[in-house]
Amino acid sequence: MEIILKEDIIGLGYKNDIVTVKEGYGRNYLIPQGKGVIASVSAKKVLAENLKQQAHKIAAQKAAAEDKAKAFEGIKLEIPAKVSVTGQLYGSVGAAQVVEALAQKGIEVDRKIVTMHEAKRVGEYEATVHFHKEVEVKVPVVVVAENAPAPAPVEEVKEEAPVEEIPELEDMELDMEENAEA
Repeated sequence: MEIILKEDIIGLGYKNDIVTVKEGYGRNYLIPQGKGVIASVSAKKVLAENLKQQAHKIAAQKAAAEDKAKAFEGIKLEIPAKVSVTGQLYGSVGAAQVVEALAQKGIEVDRKIVTMHEAKRVGEYEATVHFHKEVEVKVPVVVVAENAPAPAPVEEVKEEAPVEEIPELEDMELDMEENAEA
């Protein structure tokens, strides 16, 4: 089923895009929520005419998005998180934490335009901020341990006591014969 989107939906498409979705998703979610309309022949003609008339407005939106994207040059986020001894995070770091870290640096961004695969371990990741259909910014994110785990104490190697000698095989055979006779 083809749908014309009325607003940006991350992972699906941007406003005025014609996308193909499953019929249930289109009829039960997108259309009732006002996020899309069925892409009929007449709807496509209306869309083409609207896009032609709004070309200068769309260009202005793209320029504004590029200006916002310039504010992200040289930004590298460091997000502290609680970590277990094995390096596994308690919980995860996702888009919400990235938005909070950006706000601390003085950059306000809507959480809906930020995508990031959730980080479950300490390390380097990448978040994507979608400003416009053609303007996306990749922001490096480093997840660090908030509570640096103390290294496990190393035990000293002690000399082992000599191993007792193994009983003779003959003694074992005698014991087995006695048990068999009984």
